[in-house]
Amino acid sequence: MSICALFTACKIDELGNDLERVVFDPGNLKLVSTSLNTNKKTSSALYGNQEALQSLSAENNQPIKGSELKLATWKYHDNPQYIGGTINGELLSVESLSADENGKITYQFKDSSKTENNATNKAERIQYIMSYKPVNRP
Repeated sequence: MSICALFTACKIDELGNDLERVVFDPGNLKLVSTSLNTNKKTSSALYGNQEALQSLSAENNQPIKGSELKLATWKYHDNPQYIGGTINGELLSVESLSADENGKITYQFKDSSKTENNATNKAERIQYIMSYKPVNRP
């Protein structure tokens, strides 16, 4: 049994690369919501501050002054230790959205190579991020 556990403790993907779990540090932001895209095999987590939480709870889908949001997206893989489970793999992108004190909205996209660029449709991505609904916490 021990030998079997050693061989299943690590998994190698189709390309022969070791898979490793990536931990994303959202700083002082709190988890707001999560999503899963089974077609692309990605999972995302949305983090935000208190103003962002209020913005997402409102009906107008616009960030209020002082809102700060980050959407982290990972590739997910089968968990080699639990049949039927998945784990986060490589961090694909981090999208940042903020509204300054004048209400000006800033959007940034960083891909896995840590380069900053604009997504193909900035307005569409802002609308998508603002469409998240906060999870209900007991």
